[in-house]
Amino acid sequence: MSATAVSVEYLATGANRQTAVADWSEAGLLAFGAGVNVAIWQPDLHPPRGIEKILSGHRGTVKAVKFLPGAQTADGPGYLVTGADDKTLVVWKSEAGGSRSSFGILDTFSENGGAVNCITALRPRPAHPQWVLATGAADATVRIWSFESDRLQLLQTIQTAPKYFPLALSLAAAPGGSLVLAAAGTRDTIQILAAETETEGLPQQFRLQATLTGHEGWIRSLDFARESGEAGSDLLLASASQDKYVRIWRIHQGRELPALAAAGAGPSSDAFLPGRSPSNKAHRISLDGKPFSVTFEALLLGHEDWIYSARWHAHPGDGGRLQLLSTSADNSLAIWEADASSGIWVSLVRLGEISREKGATTATGSTGGFWTGLWSPDGTSVACLGRTGSWRRWQRRRPEEDEHGDGDTWRPCIAVSGHTKAVTGIAWSKKGDYLLSTGADQTTRLHARWTEGGGRGSWHEMSRPQIHGYDLNCIDSLGESHFVSGADEKLMRVFRTPRAVAAMLGRLAGVARATDEPEEHTADAADMPVLGLSNKAVDAAGQEEVGGVDGERDGEPNKSPLDADHPPLEETLSRQTLWPETEKLYGHGYELSCLAASHDGRLVASACKASSINHAVIRLFETRRWTELRPPLTAHALTTTRLRFSSDDAYLLSVGRDRQWAVFERRPEDDDDDDDAAMYRPLAANPRGHARMLLDAAWAPHPDDDDDDDDDDGTRRPPIFATAGRDKQVRIWAPSRDGAPPLFAQTAALPPAG
Repeated sequence: MSATAVSVEYLATGANRQTAVADWSEAGLLAFGAGVNVAIWQPDLHPPRGIEKILSGHRGTVKAVKFLPGAQTADGPGYLVTGADDKTLVVWKSEAGGSRSSFGILDTFSENGGAVNCITALRPRPAHPQWVLATGAADATVRIWSFESDRLQLLQTIQTAPKYFPLALSLAAAPGGSLVLAAAGTRDTIQILAAETETEGLPQQFRLQATLTGHEGWIRSLDFARESGEAGSDLLLASASQDKYVRIWRIHQGRELPALAAAGAGPSSDAFLPGRSPSNKAHRISLDGKPFSVTFEALLLGHEDWIYSARWHAHPGDGGRLQLLSTSADNSLAIWEADASSGIWVSLVRLGEISREKGATTATGSTGGFWTGLWSPDGTSVACLGRTGSWRRWQRRRPEEDEHGDGDTWRPCIAVSGHTKAVTGIAWSKKGDYLLSTGADQTTRLHARWTEGGGRGSWHEMSRPQIHGYDLNCIDSLGESHFVSGADEKLMRVFRTPRAVAAMLGRLAGVARATDEPEEHTADAADMPVLGLSNKAVDAAGQEEVGGVDGERDGEPNKSPLDADHPPLEETLSRQTLWPETEKLYGHGYELSCLAASHDGRLVASACKASSINHAVIRLFETRRWTELRPPLTAHALTTTRLRFSSDDAYLLSVGRDRQWAVFERRPEDDDDDDDAAMYRPLAANPRGHARMLLDAAWAPHPDDDDDDDDDDGTRRPPIFATAGRDKQVRIWAPSRDGAPPLFAQTAALPPAG
């Protein structure tokens, strides 16, 4: 028997909401923390392929991700450094000449005394493969590292004084070769530290040189850049703070101050500002025995909420022109540039959304801000991470590519999305056209293959049918256009595909229109009240237009985003792909733990969290009138963790926390009238199926034309099933051939006991 080749078709995960959680390498790879893992994505691929790899090496939430600059060349290896809540620093290496996204663990370090919040890296000498790294941890320390010849070495541990938790770090090489480190975090000041470099390229001890004041909130992001490509040009430092402002600082070589600082005025000094006014105080520092000054350069105003990140990009093909990308909790990102004639920093582009109620979080997850922003290596694309863990990306059109021909514009592009917390349930549609997933992030998502151009296509999130107020625990498909889900509440909810989403799925994914309900009974779309949990059906005329800024000119006034020729973008997924709720199923006394729908769509079986026999029952609901079939089925004494119908719906399997599995059989239709034909009765049970609680179970496919599967009297035996438990075993159970007790006996265990 030949082995079947298995390959990964689709990976979907959301990013952790942290400022330092992602980095975009010079080779075009974007790495981001996703729970305890690190995801690798190539945003600029066409056609898009989504997430390519998921790296596992941490045991805590990943908070900081950084590629070593200048490491990954055409034939050389790449290096990635990540930090997490587990207090570890992991160095990853990609193989030279192999797949750029194939990283493996090179080494793991546990010298940190707290969660690693931020990482910065610098290659002091471009011709020499040696890097200096700085990491900030939740034990109020900054650690300096050297990386060379695949070896990471701790050089220095700096205790922050006055004590604060570092949230942002940035390293730069000053004119003359000295290294400058900017550090900030849970205080409103920025510390400038410096170290001279030795002949081997390693830095000496970093020492505090200056403390910059001016911000009035925690500082979330720092980034250094050279003002120009000329030798000896000044360093510019951008700092983003929770006080809603970005400040730019200048490090200038020489005793003479820069022109603006010497004149005693800056481009923003006349603006009305709440709180303290900008200070033009010059901080005198010494680097490698040479005098330098640190002065305030500019204050950028425009965001209306906390600013999470600020990142520079120098355009090498345009004389090293500097632009700054800032992202904010006001759901916008801005690109800033200094005016060539006046030197005043102005906002050239503003992308994102306009919230109608600033500071309000709506049930659709459309607000909450952008947590980090990244430039592509060539500066023609930007990406940002939103509150829902999904990425958004914009691509710049050159003036010659713009049909209006009046300047640069930015168009939104396909990005990646996924659950941000544990996925608790998945279910294929009855025809296998799409996959439903639900999770503890309180969302249900629909994934399908985008059949672009008739080729193999790629998988994407096509709809977000349910955005709830409780953690979702279970889901199953009921038919061509229905599904049922259960959450940390006492009822189940039934949803139906709206007409607009069905049309989009048919056009992009080839999903056939449902025939299980008349078209006139289908709603156009769905909406959720701000203070409600139930998606309400609405007609096309009742949908509100959603305001926003995306760098794109308005199209047709009544054109829906679901009419696009590509998978829906994040702003569309979170607002316009909800499914209307059609039914509620009541009966349980506690939160739902599991459910299953029969393959013929006539029944829904469900169970809730329980600590007694009275509540550990299995309730059956028929889907014709949406009523419960009484009495409920009893077997377990504690919470039922999984329910499964056999492929022919003749048997129902349940497993629970009480270590027991139970099998129920469907009564023959001639036993009762038609209304009671779907009732089940106990067939077999094993109170000690595993050594610890059972977590999952599954039936083997039932062969349709296998005579060996029948007993001597012609009746069909139950199929084989498998159970999985916390004892780390999967056990296989098969029915006895003679029908004598026990009706099911264990035939195998994986791995074998002992």
